Amino acid sequence: MASTIGEARYRLAARFRAAGSETPALDARLLVEGAVGRSRAEDGGAMLGEAAASILNGYCERRLAGEPVWRILGEREFWGLTFRLSLATLEPRPDTETLVEAVLETMASRRNEALSVLDLGTGTGCLLVAILSEFAQAKGLGVDLSSEACETAAANAVANGVGARAEFRQGDWLGGVDGIFDLIVSNPPYIPASEIAGLAPAVRDHDPRLALDGGDDGLDPYRILARELPARLAPGGLIVLEIGAGQERDVVALMRQAGLRYLGARNDLGGHPRALRFAGEA
Repeated sequence: MASTIGEARYRLAARFRAAGSETPALDARLLVEGAVGRSRAEDGGAMLGEAAASILNGYCERRLAGEPVWRILGEREFWGLTFRLSLATLEPRPDTETLVEAVLETMASRRNEALSVLDLGTGTGCLLVAILSEFAQAKGLGVDLSSEACETAAANAVANGVGARAEFRQGDWLGGVDGIFDLIVSNPPYIPASEIAGLAPAVRDHDPRLALDGGDDGLDPYRILARELPARLAPGGLIVLEIGAGQERDVVALMRQAGLRYLGARNDLGGHPRALRFAGEA
């Protein structure tokens, strides 16, 4: 039976609600926009059409099977920019924008400098691309263990207008990376391996384990970073690291033992320490 866009959105939300979705109306709106286009979705009285109805039906089945909305759509917004996802990339999340906020707050006086930026574990490239969009003279390098993630990040940099200032390289942390950097950022894997099975299905079943598993205690990547970052930070430079819940004390201790100065945390949307800032020795 033919239906309008508004009717389709209403029925979709009802199905999601019955299935126990926490955000049925939002899920329905986003999937309808993905099927027909954002501008057309605003006209709720317009007819859906057979092709769009078929696409939307497929979206609905995938959502009811537990696949996250943004994975279905294949992209997600971060810092007002759009990032394509792949099976090798973590889905960018709003809390990670806290790192960009911490960078802007701490380096406000250097917005117009030709800074060198390093993003370790770049994934979609969201951190590096967002930072380059705010620092117009900066250039950056994103490193990821996954070659597919690097390809995705490079495409995202081009799509968001910073491709000429961004390079992406497959590598294991700083292996093969030369030089020093004014700004180093990282959202490393920090989930203890034993806790991954208990994560929400949207994360456990759809985000790559490589981007989640931080070893037995979740701190293995920070031990590597503590060992390698001090020698790669330029004088007056800044390091900003994302952490998980309850990890501030341990990560700060590791970095201080490596000779870095702790400049404090910036809290995420839930009020928890999320972005830790460090500088070199005074």
